[in-house]
Amino acid sequence: MPAPTNTSYESWLFRSFVNQMSSQHSTTALSWRKLYLSRAKLKASSRTSALLSGFAMVALVEITIDEDIPGLLLILFSICTTLLVSVHLLALMISTCILPHIEAVSNVHNVNAVKESPHEKMQGFIQMAWAFSTGLGIILFLAEITIICWLQFLSVNKDAAIASTAIVVPVLIIFLLFAAFFYRRLISHKYERSYRDLEDLQQIAEELQNNSQLENLNSTQQPQTV
Repeated sequence: MPAPTNTSYESWLFRSFVNQMSSQHSTTALSWRKLYLSRAKLKASSRTSALLSGFAMVALVEITIDEDIPGLLLILFSICTTLLVSVHLLALMISTCILPHIEAVSNVHNVNAVKESPHEKMQGFIQMAWAFSTGLGIILFLAEITIICWLQFLSVNKDAAIASTAIVVPVLIIFLLFAAFFYRRLISHKYERSYRDLEDLQQIAEELQNNSQLENLNSTQQPQTV
């Protein structure tokens, strides 16, 4: 489609059409990006949850508990194991329910098929599964390792249990610091992208306003025929 060469209403209409098509393309590309990101999060959540919950169940079945173990330690072990398995199974259930619908849309070779995906309406559940699997689930898994070390080594060598705790605590602190740093940088990146998008929209609005003013000026300067 050739562009008009004169600065008339046709030229302003052509630029408006180009800007509108460009914004629609950007919106569709952003929707597809959100879809692929949601699919990747659900896949990672399902794999991590299945792996860690399986390890927790094996530890629960295979562990041998002596009779002289303190009752408080047994209570902590039962609570931590139950929370660990429950959190990961919840994340796994969310991933299993939502992921097939997203996969079905992502395999369709149609640009507008992204509107049929439920990833936007289910975004809260997707973020919940991601947080349970990679955040809370990993913290509970580290606590589970510490409690199992106390159950296994307390009656044999207490120093071994203390050593395991001394290793897990710094790892947990590093994990929390990394999570805070990662989400801070991610939020900063999203803010910068949103700010650039707003600047682009403002520039487009200014161009449309200038073209409208120029068209009005040209129409007022044209001689009127009697």
